[in-house]
Amino acid sequence: MSLKERIKTDIKEAMRAKDTAKRDTLRNLQAAIKQIEVDERRDLNDADVEAILMKYAKQREDAKAQFANAGRDDLVTKEEAELALVKTYLPEPMDDAELESILEEIIATVAATSMKDMGRVMGAAKSAIGSRADGGRINQMVKKLLG
Repeated sequence: MSLKERIKTDIKEAMRAKDTAKRDTLRNLQAAIKQIEVDERRDLNDADVEAILMKYAKQREDAKAQFANAGRDDLVTKEEAELALVKTYLPEPMDDAELESILEEIIATVAATSMKDMGRVMGAAKSAIGSRADGGRINQMVKKLLG
């Protein structure tokens, strides 16, 4: 079952269970997916949906940090719940050792020797790693390895 179908099925289950928080979060995800499909006039595959989920998770992280700074603990709790739900649809994130070994292989493949080659390494890494690690983490690891 594709991610889109799984989200659609889970919306129905949340509606039956009267779980409004889960239903609303999943509807937001479905709306984001549908928006891309309409804008680009194409069906999205699982990799595209994962990218949308990563973006949505990042937005929830940012919102949670802003609410925490503002002292809005009620909204922090809501964002944490949404973030936890979104993470259930994403693949398991890589640990640092696995990420480092993959990046070392990529650096060797593109023959990167200095920070000047960072763009090539990052491009290859994003396509090889996908949504199993976020860009900031990849960036820090590449800087450590090239620096």
